[in-house]
Amino acid sequence: MPTARRVEKMHRVLKNRQPDLTIVCENIHDPHNVSAILRTCDSVGISKINLLYTTTKFPKLGKKSSASAKKWIETERFNNHLELKETLKKQAITIYATRVVEHNSKSIYEVDWTKPSAIILGNEHLGVSEDAVAIADHDIYIPMFGMLESLNVSVAAAVILYEACRQRIQKNNYPNPSINEELLTATLHQWKEK
Repeated sequence: MPTARRVEKMHRVLKNRQPDLTIVCENIHDPHNVSAILRTCDSVGISKINLLYTTTKFPKLGKKSSASAKKWIETERFNNHLELKETLKKQAITIYATRVVEHNSKSIYEVDWTKPSAIILGNEHLGVSEDAVAIADHDIYIPMFGMLESLNVSVAAAVILYEACRQRIQKNNYPNPSINEELLTATLHQWKEK
């Protein structure tokens, strides 16, 4: 049974959850990258991520590399792009595909991240697939000013998510004023059992 202090921390963390902000990991094969993304998701209050694996297996995650973040974040697995799109659209979520600068891409600083959003992060070597781009509402990029064109996928996730976090802090979304108290109580009960 967790201590009262631990339960209070769990409650505080759940009050800060951002259920309308999520990540899609598309065929990311390095377990260290997936674990780092999970840690960042936990740190900004993401409660659920989507795992889209169509060409590779989901990597085995170790407790050390994820710092047990996977314990606190719900995951949903998909092996089909259209099924993922349908699930996100039922939640009125805008889908963003991360890309190297393209003609119609938006900078991450031009996006209103206070609105329901899903960010697709692609494979370390191939990037976001054309199938993922096809289901996205917008392409986004991180401005780069050096010789290299991209960041490591876990670093890119952190940069984008902390811009979303910054915008949501400015809008007073921490703690989340629209959090569902019934869901919070149910999740808190589940967490106490972990």
